[in-house]
Amino acid sequence: MTNTFFDPIDIYCERTGPHLWAEPLNALTNLAFVAAGIWGLREARRHDAGRFATVLCWWVIAIGIGSGLFHSFANRLTIWADIVPIATFVLAYTLYNLRRFLRLPLAWSLLALVAFYAVAGLVTWLVPDRLNAATNGTLGYLPALLALVFFGALLVARGHPAGRYNLAAAALFVVSATFRAIDPDICSALPIGTHFLWHTLNGLMLGVLLAATTRFAGNRR
Repeated sequence: MTNTFFDPIDIYCERTGPHLWAEPLNALTNLAFVAAGIWGLREARRHDAGRFATVLCWWVIAIGIGSGLFHSFANRLTIWADIVPIATFVLAYTLYNLRRFLRLPLAWSLLALVAFYAVAGLVTWLVPDRLNAATNGTLGYLPALLALVFFGALLVARGHPAGRYNLAAAALFVVSATFRAIDPDICSALPIGTHFLWHTLNGLMLGVLLAATTRFAGNRR
């Protein structure tokens, strides 16, 4: 049979079939991202955080919309609406760390961005396939976690208050990733699964990052 973009995807415990409302909790909890982004927009205006911070807030809203589309219409096309906003936000937030918090020039920021994710990508690639499969593909998010830990620790070492926010986000991310990883394994005991907790906690995690983005954009300490 020929694969098409509209072939259904069933990779989460809650999904009961290919129909629209087959993952109600997984779909609805994407509102956590939308709420985080809207809160961030308010904070960005209140602190006059600038255009870059405002764009990041809208990006978080886009993550919620894209993920909501995927969990409502789970197929080979909408999965890209889920993946692309997340992957590009990770890169954009790292660039924000480099430009606004570490105060690197643009050229050096871009060079550091490429170098870091080249190394993080290599580390992720070296993880055995069986371990990635055992975590339901969650290890694909390892570069994002490494970025939060690395740049958070670097900012803390330099005395910048945004570093604590990066590390707090990393801690939340570990917990949320655990719920994503165990989702397929607990279906028999908990039919709704735990993926909705991945969304809820990541909405909180992104709210923490937006708090740093909007409050410390001009903080050189």
